[in-house]
Amino acid sequence: MAGRDGDRANPPTPILPEPDPDSGSEPPRPVTLASRRGFDGKHLHVRVDAVRLPSGRESVREVVEHPGSVAVVALTAADELILIRQFHHAIGRALLGLPAGTAEPGERPEETARRELREETGYAAAAISPLIDFFVSPGYTDERMTLVLAEGCARVGDIAGPDESLVPTLVPMVEAEALLGAGPERLAETKTLVGLLLLLRRRAGRDAKGSGTAAG
Repeated sequence: MAGRDGDRANPPTPILPEPDPDSGSEPPRPVTLASRRGFDGKHLHVRVDAVRLPSGRESVREVVEHPGSVAVVALTAADELILIRQFHHAIGRALLGLPAGTAEPGERPEETARRELREETGYAAAAISPLIDFFVSPGYTDERMTLVLAEGCARVGDIAGPDESLVPTLVPMVEAEALLGAGPERLAETKTLVGLLLLLRRRAGRDAKGSGTAAG
C-alpha cells in the first residue's frame, strides 16, 4: 500500500547500503500479499500486512509507522550535558534522557533539534552537527531517529508549555560516565545510552589524538 502524502516529514536516505540480493548473505524475505490501515492516531499509524513467509505459510505483520524523530546530545559552554527527567506514560515512571521529539512535516533534523531543545529545556545551541541515525526498534516500527550534537548551548528562556511532564537537568561531563553504571541515576532508555556512548567515544578519540600530537 502506498504511503499517504505527509506520512513522513523527511523522506529517508538509506542508513545502510542496499544489500546485494545475489551475494548469498541476505536472508529470504516474506512477500507482502495485502496491506490495510489498522489504526490512525495523532502521532502513530499502524499498518497491517498479510505476508507469505519463505516457508510458504501465510502470516500477519503489524507495523507502527512513524514520521521520524530527532534526539539532541546538548552541551553547555561549561561542559555540562543537558538532560531531561521526563514522565513516560507507557511505562508509568520518569526517566533521565536526552531532549527529543518527532519531526514536523518538512523539517530538517537540525530544525527539529533546535525546536525540541528550546521547547524541552529552554536552551539554544550555537552549533549543531550530526552524530548518527538508526532504526529505533525495527521489529515492529519503521521509526528512524537522528542523533545530533548541539554545542555551546545557552539558556534563553523557560520550557515551552505547562503540559510538559519534564524537568531539565544539567550533568557535568566529568560525572556523565557514571550514568552508564548500575546506580539509581543510571540511564535506562536507548537513545540516551547511544548518544552518551557516542559522545564519550568521540572525546576519547580526540584526547588520544591530542596526546599523540603532544608526544610527537
